[in-house]
Amino acid sequence: MKGKDLLSIGDLTLDEAWGIINRAVRIKKRKAMSSILAGKTLALIFEKPSLRTKVSFDVAMYQLGGHSVYLSQAEVGLGSREPIADAARTLSRYVDIIAARTFAHATVESLAKYATVPVINALSDGEHPCQALADIMTIYEKKGKLEGLTVAYIGDGNNVSNSLMLACVLVGMNFKIASPKGYELHDKIVRLGLRSSKKVGAEIALLKEPGEAVKGADVVYTDVWTSMGQEAEAAKRRKAFTGYQVDAKLMKLAAKDAIFMHPLPAHHDEEVAPGIIDSRQSVVFDQAENRLHAQKAILAEILGK
Repeated sequence: MKGKDLLSIGDLTLDEAWGIINRAVRIKKRKAMSSILAGKTLALIFEKPSLRTKVSFDVAMYQLGGHSVYLSQAEVGLGSREPIADAARTLSRYVDIIAARTFAHATVESLAKYATVPVINALSDGEHPCQALADIMTIYEKKGKLEGLTVAYIGDGNNVSNSLMLACVLVGMNFKIASPKGYELHDKIVRLGLRSSKKVGAEIALLKEPGEAVKGADVVYTDVWTSMGQEAEAAKRRKAFTGYQVDAKLMKLAAKDAIFMHPLPAHHDEEVAPGIIDSRQSVVFDQAENRLHAQKAILAEILGK
């Protein structure tokens, strides 16, 4: 995938996805610095704050021999202080690759349209492909396989679940999601997932009851009910998601060796009950660590040899 944009999991072929996963696993085992991206520069454009995404990309470039430049919304002002097209074309003269964390998916698409260097979606309201690739890497690391496993996602049909669903069916995993009415996956994403799932025989189940989704699942996954930028809806969302908390009772319905995942940050005692993240089934912090290794693999696949 050298020189390609990564805006959506849908941009990847199966071979490209496995290329990233396998490379990330090798990088993690090697635990060594590299010079594969020596002289390369990554522009990090962030309209919203981040812990894992910012640090993992920054450290990834450093450990691969490259350099990153962080640009906040106050510094760039995409679409307000400066047109997206102008910013994209200017940055393309300075850097080798751009990673953008934006509110609107259209912003990432516009950056990719006008930039002459590759653009990575580091999170938008539509998708979070880098998170999904780290998640798939984590599942592969813990289970030793992907094909035939079942991932149960409990909660909002948001950017994280969009990318996770697409990634699961791409590699042959079944995906079940339980969401309250009005918070389901977008139809466009579901259609894309169904097309992909038919090629590999994976199944997608859109459900309302958390227990039905989790029953027998190999992976139980949840995310916050209120994402960044939705704070005004917090009270409404807490009411809508009553009964969608992942707790010990719900985890008992999953397979005995099921793992629990969360992309963080977590709102403890909302989407996840106290103690679950620290339980023996939780791989949440392994998942967070793998953001670094997956990011390194993505950068190396796009820019490196």
